[in-house]
Amino acid sequence: MNEFVNFFNSSDPANVSSSVKLLLLLTVLSLAPSILILMTCFTRIVIVLGFVRTSLATQQMPPNQVIVGLALFLTFFVMAPTFQEVNKEALTPLLEEKIGLDEAYERASGPFKEFMSAQTRQKDLALFLDYAKMDKPKSIQDIPLTALVPAFAISEIKTAFQIGFMIFIPFLVIDMVIASVLMSMGMMMLPPVLISLPFKILLFVLVDGWYLVVKSLLQSF
Repeated sequence: MNEFVNFFNSSDPANVSSSVKLLLLLTVLSLAPSILILMTCFTRIVIVLGFVRTSLATQQMPPNQVIVGLALFLTFFVMAPTFQEVNKEALTPLLEEKIGLDEAYERASGPFKEFMSAQTRQKDLALFLDYAKMDKPKSIQDIPLTALVPAFAISEIKTAFQIGFMIFIPFLVIDMVIASVLMSMGMMMLPPVLISLPFKILLFVLVDGWYLVVKSLLQSF
């Protein structure tokens, strides 16, 4: 314990440099989950699944843990080729000490840039490049992550909202039909949502809704 304390309290330049590197590493590791979420398809998937639950008006069913867990496993499934390429080209050589940390970072960012650029709208990317007054990149690998990641994030959010809008339409029609029937029967005090909920769940089950939603998400990448 004393050696650990002395390591951080030491004035030796080598120890100071090592302690700074360790502090930076811990900071990066603490931010890694958030960074990976914004660099993968997790954002689109979890938003669409949230729209499905909201459109069904089932309150907390499925629970948040189920939606996030399903989104994570779908993310791993979609991103598997990218993760495998990063492991092969960057992580494994780094662990075997064949390449340095800087080269590993460049190799690891390549597959992520290819995936994100394929899902990013040019208008969104141009927004951040123009704001930072960056030159137009000649290739995908020349795009800085500082501009690509936020552009990819807002593109994913827009795409997820577009999919969510399409999911809402059939359930909105059911709500309107049920509300019209109740008003024509003079039952205006009865909440339409209370009556339409079983019909929406029945429709969703009959058309195998979860299968269709997941299939559409997988085909969107």
